[in-house]
Amino acid sequence: MCAIFGILGEHDKSRAKKALLLLPHKTPDFYKVVQRENLFFTCQNIDTAQIHSNLKQPLYHGEILISLSAEIYNLKELKQELGSEFVFKTDSDSEVIVAAYLKWGVDFVSYLRGEFAIALLHSSTLYLFRDRLGKKPLFYMEGKSFLFASEIKALVPFLHKREMDEDALLSYLSFLAPTPPFTFFRGIKKLAAGEYLKFENQSVKVKRYFDLLNNKPSVITNKDEAVSTLEKLLEESINIRLSFDTPMASLLSGGIDSATINAYALKSGINLQTYTLGYKDYAKYDERQNARESAEFLGLSNKEVEITQNDFINASERVLDMLDEPLNDPAAVPLYLLFEEIKKDGYEVVLSGEGSDELFLGYRQYFEYLDIQNLSNIKSKNWLKKYFRANFSMNREWEHYKRIFDESLLFRTSGENFTDLQKNALFKQNIKDNQSLKYLKDYRERFESSLHTDEATWYSYIDLNLFQAEHFLAKLDRASMANSIESRTPFLDHKLASYIFSIDPKLRYEDGVTKALLKKIVQPHLNDKIINRKKKGFSNPYMEYLINSKKIELIQEINKETGLFKKDKLDEYIQKASTGGFKQHVWGLYVLSVWIKKWLL
Repeated sequence: MCAIFGILGEHDKSRAKKALLLLPHKTPDFYKVVQRENLFFTCQNIDTAQIHSNLKQPLYHGEILISLSAEIYNLKELKQELGSEFVFKTDSDSEVIVAAYLKWGVDFVSYLRGEFAIALLHSSTLYLFRDRLGKKPLFYMEGKSFLFASEIKALVPFLHKREMDEDALLSYLSFLAPTPPFTFFRGIKKLAAGEYLKFENQSVKVKRYFDLLNNKPSVITNKDEAVSTLEKLLEESINIRLSFDTPMASLLSGGIDSATINAYALKSGINLQTYTLGYKDYAKYDERQNARESAEFLGLSNKEVEITQNDFINASERVLDMLDEPLNDPAAVPLYLLFEEIKKDGYEVVLSGEGSDELFLGYRQYFEYLDIQNLSNIKSKNWLKKYFRANFSMNREWEHYKRIFDESLLFRTSGENFTDLQKNALFKQNIKDNQSLKYLKDYRERFESSLHTDEATWYSYIDLNLFQAEHFLAKLDRASMANSIESRTPFLDHKLASYIFSIDPKLRYEDGVTKALLKKIVQPHLNDKIINRKKKGFSNPYMEYLINSKKIELIQEINKETGLFKKDKLDEYIQKASTGGFKQHVWGLYVLSVWIKKWLL
């Protein structure tokens, strides 16, 4: 994996070089720059095992210049297919992609299997590609010159003025992360998963090249057929991400996802070193006992990493700085510390289970939403509509019932945090009810114009595009890249995901069991205790740490200077967090306060 950065147009060479050096990840000496008038194109290596290959980036071929951060799993097949028409001179990934582009044009991206952020300059036309499911981020800036980077920090020095983007703020409060194309820095944008950008003649066009909704629904209606094919696709997806020549580890919770990955790795003859997090003095958040049982059953060597309050607090500042912009996921801190330990042990690749919940309906709330959705069939709803509108409650369930009787969109991602009415009560400015639908509009319109009609498919679709791509994967990418580790997510393989979107959605939920299809697939490989273990998630005592360290006071301090929020309502949220309520709301406000203090005050 690499960090990529480039400028098309006028630029100061020394300033561009300084921006590049903001991107180092343990190996700052390994980068290559193509630089000439009105062009600065570079790739910085973060994988010491791949230095000789990646130093060939950026790669020139005739009028084509390419730089990428990618892990493509079907390169050998592509190279073999293209070998009759293209003479390969190197072993680099870049040259294979150049050959694919020469044969298929921009459609070459449809032939890639893996995760990637690609910048390809052909003569004076620049293309930027973000992978289908959003594993790798890609940011850009328009102005007198056009700039792009795999991390925001390289673009910030080129802003004339640092200002907070209001759409980023509002979508962040609603959905835990700013929704594309917004970032917290006004003037810096990001590509969404499955999009590519074309920059030509000072004009920018963004297009979607991949959409899970393009898969026809209910092509597969037989459960046995679905399970059989899914097992083959899942095993293939895990196998192509295994490496025999790179030190590789895996995360191990106590759940079914990580156990599945390790079970199939063992089936392929690879016994991965696994890692589990634990928290000193906070047993209720700990998964070490469950992980021990999984490791013992599978015969894995598992290392337990215990962190303390001091570890968390001391690391939080550099982790939040590493993220570049607010991201409301307190698990980013312990995940960073876990990757730090994994890197110390010499591992360069880590397998992780992201995406399984969204694809196999692993959240219990999906089933609760389906039940609530049925209330929309009630004929006499007017009095209920008036009742809920007249009796506001901060309770999340109240909001859900109100939406049904209001005939508004019920499900707005599993990561929905502040509702619009909660924001209106907190902000000094007026926030209209359903204002946040603005950030879901394009996704919902695509769903409603597709052949898919089952709301469970909508749950998967919007969660994969926002809750996963902009929240969980952003956290995973930053935490792993900061430690020079490549993270791989076998469940988020586009072939596997596409097949699931072609299955009759009822097969995923008709039994009323979370991950019903996945549990059938892994029945021969895992015991019942692992398969049926209650989902715990990557929980941690972040609010206890925040309160005990008094770091929480920063929220009120920053609000005194900015006047963003009503003091009494802000105090109410903080008070409720101390007794276990609205914890993620308050953590999001803390992360926001840290960012405002650094960048705006």
